[in-house]
Amino acid sequence: ASPSARSFQLDYEHNCFLKDGAPFRYISGSIHYARVPRPAWRDRLLKMYMSGLSAVQVYVPWNYHETLPGVYDFTGNRDVEAFLDLTAELGLLVILRPGPYICAEWEMGGLPAWLLWKPDIILRTSDPAYLAAVDSWLHILLPKIKPRLYHNGGNIISVQVENEYGSYYACDQGYLRHLLGSFRALLGSEVLLFTTDSTRAEELRCGTLQGLYATIDFGPGSNVTEAFGAQRRVEPKGPLVNSEYYTGWLDYWGEAHASTSAAWVAQGLEDMLQLGASINMQVSPFLQLTSLPWPGADYKDQYKPVTTSYDYDAPLSEAGDPTEKLFAIRTVISKFQPLPVGPMPPATPKYAYGWVALRKVSACPEGCAAPAWHCSTGQHPPLSLQYADLLDVLDVLCPSGPIQSQFPLTFEALKQAHGFVVYHTQLPRDVLDPATLGAAPHSICDRGYVMLQKEYQGTLERDGQTTLNVTGRAGDTLDVLLENMGRISFGANSSDFKGLLGNLSLNSRPLSNWLIYPLAIDTAVQQGWPHAALPESSSGGRVGPAFYTGTFETPGIAWDTFVKFPGWSKGLLWINGFNLGRYWTRRGPQQTLFVPGSVLHVGRPNNITVLELEGAPPTPLLLFLDRPLYNRTLGRSTTATE
Repeated sequence: ASPSARSFQLDYEHNCFLKDGAPFRYISGSIHYARVPRPAWRDRLLKMYMSGLSAVQVYVPWNYHETLPGVYDFTGNRDVEAFLDLTAELGLLVILRPGPYICAEWEMGGLPAWLLWKPDIILRTSDPAYLAAVDSWLHILLPKIKPRLYHNGGNIISVQVENEYGSYYACDQGYLRHLLGSFRALLGSEVLLFTTDSTRAEELRCGTLQGLYATIDFGPGSNVTEAFGAQRRVEPKGPLVNSEYYTGWLDYWGEAHASTSAAWVAQGLEDMLQLGASINMQVSPFLQLTSLPWPGADYKDQYKPVTTSYDYDAPLSEAGDPTEKLFAIRTVISKFQPLPVGPMPPATPKYAYGWVALRKVSACPEGCAAPAWHCSTGQHPPLSLQYADLLDVLDVLCPSGPIQSQFPLTFEALKQAHGFVVYHTQLPRDVLDPATLGAAPHSICDRGYVMLQKEYQGTLERDGQTTLNVTGRAGDTLDVLLENMGRISFGANSSDFKGLLGNLSLNSRPLSNWLIYPLAIDTAVQQGWPHAALPESSSGGRVGPAFYTGTFETPGIAWDTFVKFPGWSKGLLWINGFNLGRYWTRRGPQQTLFVPGSVLHVGRPNNITVLELEGAPPTPLLLFLDRPLYNRTLGRSTTATE
């Protein structure tokens, strides 16, 4: 159809969509371009198309693009226009989710942390400061979207406004009305705008608004007729739509790996399709693969950070591999509409590159920088390896120097969005008998690694241990490395401030006179540190926060791989300056990190940097495998029921 004849509309008389005037229903799958390395975009989208999907649902994380107020990034992996153009090239329609809040188990649900620089801001409401930031962002994003709308000749058939707003405490209808006005002003009157909420009556009351078509979300195991009955109570006429059919579920650190059976997912899909419903499945969530760790957290009676892997037990794995579940879904789809002609693209090749050793530089024997190792030797590679304690390299990680403050400052007060901050002070008096170093409830956000005289003492944790016993002399140095484990993306007020939110005390007497170091670790590693120049560590031992580095060469290939951390505790991994996210071997369930082949070099060394936070094994080794391990700590699985 020519642009003038193209249309995508609601048909309230026949309870369906109309595409170019003809009845239409979509079968869609979610994909997060921000979690998929750009070289893999085409492969993932093609696999979704060959599965029989007619559309993809695309999330746009605001904080991924507006990293600082008025500073925008749409380059490289953030080039959302290129991604949308690729979906059109492959013949897929798009359901767009531009937020401003998207959830997606993403840091702060996609809202930028810099919003919290104004401490009293009330997010996701009619607060003027919040609305001003939202409008500024929408005026940048939505003009990029408008020419790609279906009726303008593009492939975007509908646009979601906000996300599951009914689950948020505020229930501010004025906020939804403001968003409706902004979307209409910037996208025009023809585009189909909609909302998504759970089937709970209270959430549908708060999350819907006249002028926005109300859709619902639910997973397998639900009574399909009852679930759509909830939609019918707010939309008596129009198409039945499940905007998030959960084909799997997310993982939290310290809990079992979630799994959902393929047969269960397929049966629920078939039940919905028999009712004529349009469906979007959480088909293709992938690992976060960005230059900063972006996983968010839920708040359900306690803080629950999400694992690095976003595999989700999805029909397409985090490495983009078709699973039994994908083929079960494809079989169901084939009963209702023809499948594309041709084979499903195969799984990407994987390689088990084997062991890589990471050792202290002073212990490196002569010849450790020998020629490149090839996996066929079956031995530990003879590599160039180095080590340094984090507290010994603060000048590199915080080149602007520390900030002096009588009492601790939050990440937001320091304008530090992600990562780590060191809080440094001295003991004010001799502590010969063990004294309690403690924090007020809910003031450690999210983990604090405590060092006295540069010796690791233990960890303070949000909703966990908040005291340690210490001894020392007046003037002894006390350092606390604070880690942001991800801002809340669902389940509570998402104003999730980070750092030390209150005073640390020694036997209930507040400590003061702090030097605060906001660390730019990611920037330093991206710029070549520590491989370019890393000093020999002056303090020995392998307990507490420290960097370990090494190099390895591939045997002439750069295939996807998975790295395991045998005997390590908790930390982060970079390869060639690319942040691959957190590992937490001690807590699990995730035991490996996915390394896309596009990150690796062929014919020259690959630089590995590990920041271990609690304690490396006596012989620090990494193991590169050709398959992931998701559930080794807890040894059991759970089934998603939400």
